[in-house]
Amino acid sequence: MSAAQNSGSHAANPTTGQPVLSVRDLHVRFGTEAGSVHAVRGVDFDLQPGRVLGIVGESGSGKSVTSLAIMGLLADNAKVTGSITYNGTELLGLSDKAMSGYRGKDIAMVFQDPLSSLTPVHTVGDQIVEALRAHGSIGKDKARARAIELLDIVGIPSPTTRVDSYPHEFSGGMRQRVVIAIAIANNPRVIIADEPTTALDVTIQAQILDVLKIAQRETGAAVIMITHDLGVVAGIADEVMVMYAGKPVEKGPVDDVYERPRMPYTVGLLGSIPRVDSAEKRSLVPIEGNPPNLLVEPTGCPFAPRCPIAVDACLDGEPPLQGVDPGHQAACIRSQDLRSIDGAEDIFPVPPVAENALTRRPREVVLRVENLHRHFPLMKGTLFKRQVGDVKGVDGLDFDIREGECMAIVGESGCGKTTTLLEIMEMSPKTDGNIVVLGTSIKDVRRKAEITKLRSNVQLVFQDPMGALDPRFTVFEVIAEPLQTAGYSRADCEKRVRELMRTVGLMPDHLNRFPTQFSGGQRQRIGIARALALNPKVIILDEPVSALDVSIQAGVINLLDHLKAQLGISYLFVAHDLAVVRHISDRVGVMYLGKFVEIGDVDEVFDHPTHPYTRALLSAIPLPDPGKERTRQRILLSGDLPSPLERPEGCDFATRCPVFKGLDEDRRNRCRTEEPPLIGTGAADHLQACFFPEEKLVTTRVSARSTTSADDRPQAHTERNTR
Repeated sequence: MSAAQNSGSHAANPTTGQPVLSVRDLHVRFGTEAGSVHAVRGVDFDLQPGRVLGIVGESGSGKSVTSLAIMGLLADNAKVTGSITYNGTELLGLSDKAMSGYRGKDIAMVFQDPLSSLTPVHTVGDQIVEALRAHGSIGKDKARARAIELLDIVGIPSPTTRVDSYPHEFSGGMRQRVVIAIAIANNPRVIIADEPTTALDVTIQAQILDVLKIAQRETGAAVIMITHDLGVVAGIADEVMVMYAGKPVEKGPVDDVYERPRMPYTVGLLGSIPRVDSAEKRSLVPIEGNPPNLLVEPTGCPFAPRCPIAVDACLDGEPPLQGVDPGHQAACIRSQDLRSIDGAEDIFPVPPVAENALTRRPREVVLRVENLHRHFPLMKGTLFKRQVGDVKGVDGLDFDIREGECMAIVGESGCGKTTTLLEIMEMSPKTDGNIVVLGTSIKDVRRKAEITKLRSNVQLVFQDPMGALDPRFTVFEVIAEPLQTAGYSRADCEKRVRELMRTVGLMPDHLNRFPTQFSGGQRQRIGIARALALNPKVIILDEPVSALDVSIQAGVINLLDHLKAQLGISYLFVAHDLAVVRHISDRVGVMYLGKFVEIGDVDEVFDHPTHPYTRALLSAIPLPDPGKERTRQRILLSGDLPSPLERPEGCDFATRCPVFKGLDEDRRNRCRTEEPPLIGTGAADHLQACFFPEEKLVTTRVSARSTTSADDRPQAHTERNTR
């Protein structure tokens, strides 16, 4: 019998029962040296049993602060007013000791970083047992048995042995599963998930979302899902609340808000997302500007300075959240004018599509990688170390990039993407394999000046723009540094820096500011300007937009598109977001344990994926379309990426392959003993490495969202499906 069946209170009808959690006129202020920051300004919502509320918005919109206020976990300098009631009991004003009776028992939380949520010196079993015994009289033996049961529910393999493991012995996805197990240990009626999948690979993200659905089904809990990923909300939420500048600006059923947004900010968010299911080449919708500084109370609509349809009346007081359709509310005086729009392009200024009409064959090859290997020796011993094996980080890569082309490398963390980039950037003649830049092999280069010249043609843009910029340097000094190294005069440096700032969409007059005075998107543009300083032929982009909000991300992606078309620059692009990869790339290589398992034209690979791993990656990307996301087939891979220390003898993917599981024993033996080579699929330049690409594989239909009671919701099920 499930936990939900054990607790009759969890089976209340979400459409007619009383809300399990009600928030009314919630305000949160933080006292700072500069003044009082009004981080949350009048949040109202009801959470019904068994339902999922998605909360979305840019960084700083007040999403996480709202959740922490509900949990009573805000810092001492926070002043919270309003009302938060759980089952009719007021929570605001309770002491920390009184709140601890609700936290973990009635209201549980899943945080973004699982490692910081777990104590490293205690086993995961002990931490689950602690959560159980803190809220009930249960013996150690029964608590341990329940801990094993919970680990099994959330999909931890061999739970009877892994219950005694420590957090560092788990992968990121498995640690997040443990955190979910702790959250559901006491059958809470409310689960708050704050960005639970942000730092995870797409395949692990799909597993965690599936686990959250199972957890909700087991407990019958209501869920608040806080995320910046609109695709995740489309697949899991019943209702969505869009927050901006600390307050809700649109709220309603997820289908209505996605299909008929009535607030320009929501329209912009939906238009700024690249789509993995669309081959159409179009510019994304950037939302220019930055959210307001909440040290100063807005006197009009806080979105007006960034809104393309704002009028003078928008500045006459903040518009209230009011009904625009049954169950659908928006805070915009022009919401009725949005009824007739077809998309964000109708109201937001969108740059023209960057045309790059050259075909691949006539272009010059600017970077060629031949049979690249990078093996790391595994040493053992304290005083006298000896090599006992190799870790094969990169194991035989071949690809080339032509002028004005973007080649993307995708795959899970640990597959060798970043190692490949570092090997290319090092340009050492001792490299195992060969790297050819503009026709010059690194094997033929001996003098330092020649290596420096080669490196000037290959530049790197890092994932974290703030970590890549020296905070003590002005923007001028950051961008001018490579120019000064190359011998440019002060006057030429200043002229070039101003030109570069205009090129990447920054104000040249801001060249004497420091990086901390710019937003995240602007800092990434500074990094791109620095990479462009010496007119390189190739720019290597290591997750250049993963740390940015979707609205800011759109502007950076549009910039990269236009630089490629206008300057003829080539990109080697590494990312985990396949929607971004499809939007910007011409070719894509799918990497697994140091090797390509599929490579070819990006539209060919995405529209006709052949290798089971590619198909699993693509199925794991959530779509920002509730209708499509509701009916998709998901290929859930079992387990995590194997350690390079324990590579299989034959096909590296066999241990997780959904095709392998359905093969007869003879064909399984072939997968276990032979390594599949990259072979053609019939389409030009499309190669894949699987012996049985046409075989059936097991898929999981994306669970329908809660539509009736917690116990009546459809269960996830598996079924056979062919390409």
